[in-house]
This record gives sequence, C-alpha cells and structure tokens, in this order.
Amino acid sequence: MSRTMNESGKAQTREAGAETGQGGAWLAGCEPLVNRLYARSRAGSWKLGRESFEAALERSARWRFPQGPPGPREAEEYLGALHVEDVALACACAEGSEEAWETFLATHRSSLRRAAAAMLRSGADSADAIELADSIFADLYGWRESKAGRQPLFRWYNGRSKLSTWLRTVLAQRHVDSIRRSRRFDSLDEEGGEEIVARGRGIAPAGAPGSLDPPDPGRQRYLDLLSRGLNGAIRALAPGDRARLLDYYLSGRTLAEMAVERNEHEATASRKLERIRRELRTVVVRALREPPAGLDEAQIALCFEYALEDWPFDLREVLEEKSGP
Repeated sequence: MSRTMNESGKAQTREAGAETGQGGAWLAGCEPLVNRLYARSRAGSWKLGRESFEAALERSARWRFPQGPPGPREAEEYLGALHVEDVALACACAEGSEEAWETFLATHRSSLRRAAAAMLRSGADSADAIELADSIFADLYGWRESKAGRQPLFRWYNGRSKLSTWLRTVLAQRHVDSIRRSRRFDSLDEEGGEEIVARGRGIAPAGAPGSLDPPDPGRQRYLDLLSRGLNGAIRALAPGDRARLLDYYLSGRTLAEMAVERNEHEATASRKLERIRRELRTVVVRALREPPAGLDEAQIALCFEYALEDWPFDLREVLEEKSGP
C-alpha cells in the first residue's frame, strides 16, 4: 500500500481517538500497564505508534464499560486479558501498514478460506470459497469510503476474542448477508413495486463501511436463541451429566479429580465429557434449525461464532437446577 494510504489511515485513527476521548479518564492511571501491553503487542513490528494503540484499547474499554470509566483494578483486569498482539495487528492494518497486512494475510488468509469452504460446503480452493473469504478485505481496510471518511471494519475488533475468531464471525455475517440479499432480490418478481427495490437499495449490509452501528444488529437475537437452546439442552440432560459439566467448567475440577470422585479412569471421565458435549451440540443445533427459530446453516454457524467471540452466558443456575418435582 502506498504511503498516502498509510498516512490516510493514521489520520482516520487520530480522528477516531479524538472521538473516543483519547487520553481522557477512561485509561487514567493505566499508563504503566498500557506501556507493558504496547511492548508485548509487537506493535513496533508494524510501525504502530503508542498513541494509536492506546486509542484502540480505549475503544475496547468503552465498549466493555458503557456506563462510565472503570476503576483502576477493573481496567487492569480487563486490559490485561485482551489479545493485545491481535489488537495491534488489527489497528496497524486499519492504518494501512504494509508490514501488518503482510502478516495478516500470511496468518489468516488460508484459515478464512477454510472457514468459507465450511460455510459453503465446498473445497477451500474452490472459487466460491476464495471469493467469499477475500470479499471481507476491502471492508476490513475500509476501502469504500463514505461521507464520514474511511471506516475500517477492523475498528470493531475489541480484542476480547482472538482475531481469528472475530474474523470468522465477520465472514459468517457476510455469508448471511449474501443469502438475505439473494432472497430479497429473488422475491422482486413476486412482490414487484418500486418500494421493494428502494428498500433493497436502502438496506446496507450489517457492518458496512460508513455505518456506526455494530457489525450485526441481529447479534443479540442469535445469542438469545442460542441461550434458549443451550439452556433447554442442559435441562434435558441426566443429573449426573449436568454434574460433570458443573464440576469441569464452573468448579474448575480436573479430569483426574473427577475420575477419583466417580471411581473411574481418567480416560473414561474424558470420554463421558466429550459424549455430553456432542449430545448438547446436536440438541442445540436441532433447536436452532427447527421452528420457531428456523435458522439456516450459516445463521447457526453465526450463533456459535458470536458465542466463541465473547461468551455471554452464565450457566451455573441451569446446571445447578434439581431434576424432577
């Protein structure tokens, strides 16, 4: 990318930092931590300045604490848990760093194509999979400028999940958007009317450059559907199976400890836990696919990607429920 593109990206990032109150109260008292995270992030490898890196951390903190600046301890716990190398890479890519884009493509392009192939049920080297995977690059950089200027989709990455997980979410949403647009235009002949055409043109894909909305307005609906499906599947488990999930995932017991408590081999405990996970996924997918949810495969994949990106569920209550009357 040219120096002009790089400078344009830096200007956009400076403006974004100003909009979010860069240098204000949100990261007050966190300067030593920000310095450590900056050093750990490899930001210098991609010529990303500390100012831009701090602005990215502040955007993430504002997303996590919308009611106001967190206390020093909360801020340190939150920032310290971020995938800061991924944050730096995404931020540098948004600024147009050639070095960052080389790293990004070398690290993520092949995995994106494999993910696209899984969504399309095709080979990773198929033209359709390559087209779907590569279709997000322009939006990640913000190539198509709007009245508000270049709006890199990378700015929505908050670092709570791995960048690879977030990218799969973006890709899945792009696939869902494509299906929706196809269905909308397929119905034009049946519905007719200029109103339909105008409505179709007026609806920008979720997360489109220039939009200040989150990448997918339907995200919460997908998470709600997944939550209901997961809670229902857990309630249908035998009490012993629920107890295994509670011990392993919420109580922090190791497989070895669980095996001793249940007088079984550790390998047996592992196999039983894997069986429970498979059964849960089967039941949840069925609940998402059948009415009233009625999701297609791409939307189901999106449900799981959103959950992986930022697990929002507290399952302790349902796992601790007693069976029977």
